Amino acid sequence: MSAARPLRIGFIPLVDAAALLVAVDKGFAKAQGLDVELIREVSWSNIRDKLAIGLFDAAHVLTPMAIASHLGLGHFKVPLEAPLSLAANGNAITVSSRLFEELRETTGEHTASPAASAKALGALVRRREAQGLEPLTFGMTFPFSTHNYQLRFWMAEGGVDPDRDVRLVALPPPYMVESLREGYVDGFCVGAPWNSVAVDAGVGVILHFGCEIFARAPEKVLALRKSIGDADPQRAAALIRALVAGAVFVGDENNRVEVAALLAREDRVGVDAELIARALDGNLRLDAYGASRQRPDYLVVNAATCRPEPRQAAWLYAQMARWRQARVSAESLRAAEAMMRADLFDAATGAAPSDAHSPSDVGAFAGPSFNPAAMSDYLNALAIGEKV
Repeated sequence: MSAARPLRIGFIPLVDAAALLVAVDKGFAKAQGLDVELIREVSWSNIRDKLAIGLFDAAHVLTPMAIASHLGLGHFKVPLEAPLSLAANGNAITVSSRLFEELRETTGEHTASPAASAKALGALVRRREAQGLEPLTFGMTFPFSTHNYQLRFWMAEGGVDPDRDVRLVALPPPYMVESLREGYVDGFCVGAPWNSVAVDAGVGVILHFGCEIFARAPEKVLALRKSIGDADPQRAAALIRALVAGAVFVGDENNRVEVAALLAREDRVGVDAELIARALDGNLRLDAYGASRQRPDYLVVNAATCRPEPRQAAWLYAQMARWRQARVSAESLRAAEAMMRADLFDAATGAAPSDAHSPSDVGAFAGPSFNPAAMSDYLNALAIGEKV
């Protein structure tokens, strides 16, 4: 990260980039002696590729995508480091109004719980298949993403094989709402604010918050090219401290209006500040009729979320193995965990090493307990997915 030019950092227009955006726009990066150029991208594949070839020094990245790039899964291998977590949670599953009503009518059960709606989805999928109808289509942001795994986990608990019974397509977050409006998809899982945009446009109903599927999903990280961090560790440490300051600012409710206005700018997230404030408050409208739901853990951006947790990478790696994106390998598991550089975070911030979090903190709403030392047992206990 040479001082001869600004740090080039890519991001996707999502509320969970708040710590990064605030760190630059409120001057926390400058206070650390950093000159940062933020580049707004539309798709995760653009972020991945530009980070891979060195057009970006760092990026706001899907945690599973960073792991996959580091391991060379689905693309060429790019050694990365994730010295900071940008956010936990923040996603939601949104479906068309038609599909929402069909789910409610299919079993006569309330769809508020993921278990009930998954059961309804399974019954609906089987009925459509018997009638010779086309499979339902769902959008997610990237194959290596918590969005993909949240959709798949939820579907599988209803007896739906996401690789056989439905269609899953990757769409950039800003394209989700129009795809639902035009009927290209029947539902999607995406991060804030795009679920709320769909609701306010009258084209979708929020079915579940992501935190109802996984209680503490490791959503986004700051990903650095390893060669960049190795070349200038002091500057990497300064970037970590700047982003922690940004996360502290975002996490303070007294700054909510200012943060929402900053993120609403066209060169940042580019949607109405009210939608951003709703996401930060965890108070979302669910449908066009005014129903709402409030969860303080809907999207978590604060100082407590910043430390990357290596053992959560193991859980994400297990999801990759479950859905045949990776083969179970002790070496790859260790590499996935090692990419989450809690040691760099601790060194930069002076934090004491902590084992406060464990893979079980992901908190899936169903399924077996997870132990990275017994990954085969975990995978074999799941009814749908790869066995080892």
